[in-house]
Formats: sequence, C-alpha cells, structure tokens
Amino acid sequence: MSQRTFVGGIHPSYFKDFTAGKPIAPARAPSQVIIPLHQNIGAPCEAVVQVGDEVKVGQKIGEPQGFVSAPIHASVSGKVTKIGPYNHPLGRPVEAVFIENDGQDTLYEGVKPNKPLEELTPQEIIQISKDAGLVGLGGATFPTHVKLSPPPEVAIDTVIINAAECEPFLTADHVLMLERADDVIYGLKAFMKALNATKGIIGIEDNKPDAIASMQKAVAESGQGYDIEVHALETKYPQGAEKMLIKATTGREVPPGALPMAVNVVNQNNGTAVALAEAIKLGKPLYERVVTVTGPGINNPANLLVRNGTLVSDIIEQCGGMTADARKLILGGPMMGMAQSTEEIPAIKGTSGVLILTEKFVRYYTIGPCIKCGKCVDVCPMHLVPNFIGSASEKENIDLAEKYGAMDCFECGCCTYTCPAKRPLVQWIRMAKGEIVARRRKQ
Repeated sequence: MSQRTFVGGIHPSYFKDFTAGKPIAPARAPSQVIIPLHQNIGAPCEAVVQVGDEVKVGQKIGEPQGFVSAPIHASVSGKVTKIGPYNHPLGRPVEAVFIENDGQDTLYEGVKPNKPLEELTPQEIIQISKDAGLVGLGGATFPTHVKLSPPPEVAIDTVIINAAECEPFLTADHVLMLERADDVIYGLKAFMKALNATKGIIGIEDNKPDAIASMQKAVAESGQGYDIEVHALETKYPQGAEKMLIKATTGREVPPGALPMAVNVVNQNNGTAVALAEAIKLGKPLYERVVTVTGPGINNPANLLVRNGTLVSDIIEQCGGMTADARKLILGGPMMGMAQSTEEIPAIKGTSGVLILTEKFVRYYTIGPCIKCGKCVDVCPMHLVPNFIGSASEKENIDLAEKYGAMDCFECGCCTYTCPAKRPLVQWIRMAKGEIVARRRKQ
C-alpha cells in the first residue's frame, strides 16, 4: 500500500488529540429542536407540517423544492410549536421548524428496513438515499441522490470514500472508521452498485494507522465480490478535497470547472456511507450525525451523536461548558469552518464539528500589502494565483477575479494560512464568487 498525495497544500498543526480515540457518545436530546428547512447545496425545502401537528422521529417535515435538494426529517417526537425564520449557521435567517420534544422518541411508522443490498436495484438504492435525505457529510452537503444520478452518457467506474479528514481538530470520520467500519464498507458497496462502478477506494491520511487497519480488516471480512482498496495518503491539508483526493488515489485530474464525473469518478464521505447503510438496513432517515466537539475552549471534548436542530448551546453544555478564556466559536474546522456570533444556532446535517478556541489560539492581524512572495501560489492545490484573485476582489473588479479563476477556488484557506502579509485572500475570493454566482443567476 503506497503513500499518495497531490502537489501543493500545507502542513498545519492538527490538534487531533483533544478527541482522538474518544468513542461516539449519544448527545442528550434537547427539550426543543429548531430544524432549518435549508440544509443542502441547492433548493431549500418547504414545510409539510403545521403548527400544532404531532410528529415522530424520522417523519418527513420538509419537502424538497427541486431535484438538487434533500428532504428533512424530525429528529425528536413531539409538537410543532412554530414555523418561521431562524438564524442559520451560514449567517442568514432561513425558515425553520420548531419541535417541542415530548421525551418519548416515538419512531415514525414509515421507518422500516429495506430489502438486503443484494436484492436492491441501482434505482432503488438511489431512491432510498433520496427519501432518507442523505447529503455529503464532509461539509459540502451535496444531495447524495444527485451524485448517484450522473447523465446516461457518463460511465462511473470508481467510487472514492473520502476518509482523509484533513481538517485540524476534527475526528468524527476517524472514530466512525474505528466503530462502524463494516457500515462504511456496506455503504461503499451500495454506492458502487447504484453507479455500476467496478472499483472502490477508501482514502485515509497516514496519521490514522488504526483507522487504516480497521478499514483493511473490514474490506477483508465484508468486501467480498467487490474490488475495494484502502489507500494511505500523505498527511497534508487539503488532502480530503475531492479533486486532490482523486489525483492522489487514481492519478486522474479533474479539468477546471468540471465535476469528478468528468473523469468517471464519484466521491462520497465515509459518514455518508454509514448513513446510507443505516437507510438501507433500518430505513433510517438522516436526522442525526456524529459531531466533534473540541478545542482548548471546551471543558470536556467529545465525539457526540447529535440530533438535527440541537442548539450549539445545548451541545456545549453537555460537554461541560466553555473555559473561562474561550474566545471563538466555529462550526466545522478552523480552515473551512464558519465562525459564529452566538451559541444559539442549530446543528445541521453539515455540522461536522463545534470548535471552541481560546485567546491563545485567536490571532488579530493588521492586513498588509501583497509583497509578491508567491507563497500562496506555491500552496494552492488548484494551481491558481490567489493573490491576483484576492486583489481583484478587494478592488471590486469582479470580472478580473473571474478571469483569474475565482470559481475554481474551493476555499480551502491555504493561501490565507500561508500569507506573510496576513491578507484575507480566501475571504476576498469567497466574496467574488458570491458576486459572480449572483450575476449568473440574473443572466
């Protein structure tokens, strides 16, 4: 088994020790959940319940309003007390369903096991993933059934499970491989069958030897009849980005502006593989996920199985609260996560981590002029020139930012991390991308 990687990237401190090796523990179900109706890339959902309705665990409460969308399900049983706007982790209010928990955890009658994988057709697997509301759990939240539905002329030959978990502090994927390895393999086999793919690859950074061993054992025991390999990847950020992962594991390069299907590959997160296994075996919709609660600013770091719509304040309380010197709250990891202004924000399908940083870890910088050192160019895994794009965006020259390839940036943050002038390059590029997308919609 060879070590694989890509050109570019950085080697930040990983700080995995806060939660490495800590088993998954079920988070307490809160007295109330607030479930946003927009939890995926693409169209939001529309509520299919009303105030006063009694709902059960796993019952659909949000209906997709487009193909690129995914339904949303209740994570507790109880009464719908309100439907209205509430703050979303991405920083804007969205419509949400408020459910008062009755403490009974009554399961919805429609949550039933499906046929065994061997008896399911590809179309049935795709429909199960759609009905269960599966999205990419690595953070991108792209609806799974869409990834499993390439155009008829595209022949997918390889499915890659992204288990790199290169983001500092986070260990949710790692612990899933230790505790749920067989379900990762089951989900991978289901992805392969749905796409008629002949090859499966599991990519894991080599700083997780126990996870590599666990997955190799699971492949040997549960992967019979499927061509599945475990690849050890160099520990380097952003090794888990889909184009980098494809390059590292297959040698194929996804063209600029293209999707992985352009090189006959589909990527899926290992947490999504487990969710698909549960959807097939149990009929379980995606209403909870593993969240890493970590950082120097939390008293009792943990890997928790968290219900969708649980407020971050409830999660933090369960982990012993913040330390006295806690200063910054991030949902996700420090590189691609989103800083939050309040703890009263709900965890959603894409919430991989709750990171609390202390004063020691928070830096305040004065932005300097670009010194043309080229460090951002050296580390950019997409081979862009981030200083050019960032400067164009800073000067509100969106056309120039687009010309320099702003839309090819996936916002990994390597440029900002390495910039000696402390220029917020990724933030400027993100602003440019938002403006470019808005213009395209108008056109």
